[in-house]
Amino acid sequence: MKLIIDGREIIAEAGESLLDLSKRLGYTVGKLSSDPIVAKIAGRVFTLNYIPVRHKDVTHEKTSVRTAMAASDGVVNLIRYSDPAGRDAYTRTAQFVLFLALGKLWPKALGSMNCTIGQGLYIKVKGAPDFSVDALEKEVERIVGEDFPLIRRRIATKELIEYYEKCGQEDKAELLSYRKKEYIDVYEHDGFIDYFYGEMAPSTGALRSWDIIDAPEGFIFIYPDPKDPDRVSEYRESPNFFTMSEESRQWGELMGCETVADLNALVASGRIRELIRVNEALHEKKFSNIADMIIERGAKAVMLAGPSSSGKTTSANRLAIQLKVHGRAPVLMSLDDYYLDRELLTPGPDGKIDLEHINTIDTELFGKHLSALLSGEEVEIPSFNFKEGRREWVGHKMKLDERSVIIIEGIHGLNPVLIPEALDPRLVFRMYISPLLPLALDYHNRIPTSYLRLLRRTVRDFETRGASVQKTLSMWDSVRRGEERWIFPYQENADVIFNSSTLYELAVLKKYIYPLLTEIKASEDCYDQVRGMVKILNYVCQSDADDEIPPTSIVREFIGGNSFYKK
Repeated sequence: MKLIIDGREIIAEAGESLLDLSKRLGYTVGKLSSDPIVAKIAGRVFTLNYIPVRHKDVTHEKTSVRTAMAASDGVVNLIRYSDPAGRDAYTRTAQFVLFLALGKLWPKALGSMNCTIGQGLYIKVKGAPDFSVDALEKEVERIVGEDFPLIRRRIATKELIEYYEKCGQEDKAELLSYRKKEYIDVYEHDGFIDYFYGEMAPSTGALRSWDIIDAPEGFIFIYPDPKDPDRVSEYRESPNFFTMSEESRQWGELMGCETVADLNALVASGRIRELIRVNEALHEKKFSNIADMIIERGAKAVMLAGPSSSGKTTSANRLAIQLKVHGRAPVLMSLDDYYLDRELLTPGPDGKIDLEHINTIDTELFGKHLSALLSGEEVEIPSFNFKEGRREWVGHKMKLDERSVIIIEGIHGLNPVLIPEALDPRLVFRMYISPLLPLALDYHNRIPTSYLRLLRRTVRDFETRGASVQKTLSMWDSVRRGEERWIFPYQENADVIFNSSTLYELAVLKKYIYPLLTEIKASEDCYDQVRGMVKILNYVCQSDADDEIPPTSIVREFIGGNSFYKK
C-alpha cells in the first residue's frame, strides 16, 4: 500500500508499523528533537506501533484498507516533541515508566500525581519509608534502557476493575465503575497494568531526556527543554505555586473530594450542594484575606494577572467588594486599554501579529500613568477600541484620593517591565490567579489545569460570544504558547496566588459543554482534541445543582448569570 508520510511516498508492506516505516525513511535517528513520537492520521493521533497494512488484510484477491488509512487517503503526519500531542504522549510514557518502577521497587507504595511545576511533574509517594530518588532513577534508567515496546491491549472493564480491587487501588476501581463501555485499552508489562487516556511513545527508550530530583514526600520528574528537547529542562523552584497546590490538594482531601469518583458520589447523594456552598465560602474568605493583606501593606495598586479563563474579571470585582468593606474606594482598570494601535505592530516571521506579546502593550505610557496616579495627579486613561484596532481618548479621567485602590487586570500584570523602577514597591500588590484544580481522575491520572480552563473558555465563548467549539479550539495552542512565554514565568513574582478552581464545577460544566463536544464530527480538524475532552467528561456525573451557585461566583463568569456583568 502506498502511503505519504510527512510528504514522502513509501510502500507499506504487510505487518510494518509506522515506526518501521519512519526508520526506513530516516526519520527516526535517536534524537528526541527530531524523532517522531506519535502520528496523526485523518485528524486522530495514533501510536507509531500502528500497522497500516496487517497480514490479515492481505489476500490473493485484494488488500483491505483500514478505516483510518482510507479516511486519510494514505496520508500520515508524524508528530514530534515540539507538538503538544507529542509532549502529551511523552508525558504518558513517563507516567507509565515511573509507576512501573515504583511498583517494582516498593510494591506496597502509593504514588499519586499531584501537580505540574514548570517543566516538572510532582509525584507524591506514600507507604515507602525507604523511598530513595537514587534507587528510583536507576530503575527508570534500566526500564528505559530495556526499550521494550508499549503495546496496547483490549481488556474487559469488569476484569480490570477486579484487577485493581485485588491490587488495593480502589481509586481506579471506583472510577472504572462509571465507565459505560464494556472494554478499555490498557498498557501492560511484566504483570503491571495501567491506562492513561491517550497514545504513548512506541517504546520506553523514547524517554531520552529526563531527570528525577528529590521533593517533599516524593519526587519531581523533569521534562525535556521545550526549546531543545535533547537536553533536560532547567528546574526552577516555585515555592509559592507549590504551597498553593498542596493547600488545594489538602482541602480536597478534607472535603472528601479527591477524585472524580468522589465527586460522582457527592452528586448522587445530593451533597454536592453543600460542596458548592463550602467552596464558595472558601473563595470569599480568601478574597477577604487578600484584601486584609493589601490594607496591611498600604498598597494603592493591585496588579492582577492569570492565564486565560482563570476568572480574572470576577476576581477583580470580588476583591473590590472586600476592599469596600475596609472603607476603600477601589477603581477597576484594564491593561487591555494600553494596547498599541494594531497598525503599529510588526508581524512575526509567519506574517501574523502575536497579540500575547508584551510589546503589544504601551508599557512606557502605562508606567507614566501609574506613577502619576499614585502621586495624586489626574490622568486621562485611554480606551482601546477592539473593533477598530486602535486606542481612543474619550475623556476618561482618573484621580486617586486617600481611600482609592486601583485594581489593574491583564495577562501581563506580573511582568516587572510594567512597574517604573522609581516607584515604591510597597505601593503595588501583585496577585496571580489560576484554577489549580486538585481533583484527579484517579491517583495516576490528574486533570490538568489547562483542561479546566479550556472547558471554561469553550462554554463561555459559546454562551456569551457566539463562538463555535471549533473556533475556540483552533486558537487554544496559540493561547497556551503565549501563556508559557508571558504569564507562567512571572507567577512567582506574585505576593499571593489565588486558586480560582472549584471542586464541583466539572459536574456543572458538563451540562453545558458535553452536548457541544459530542456534535463534533470525526472529519473536523479538532476532533482528536475533542475526544480527549470527552474521555474525561465520560467519567463525570452531571449535576443540575447550578441554582446553588451564587451570582458572584467565578463559575458564573463562564456559564452565565454573573451579576458583575449585569448593567
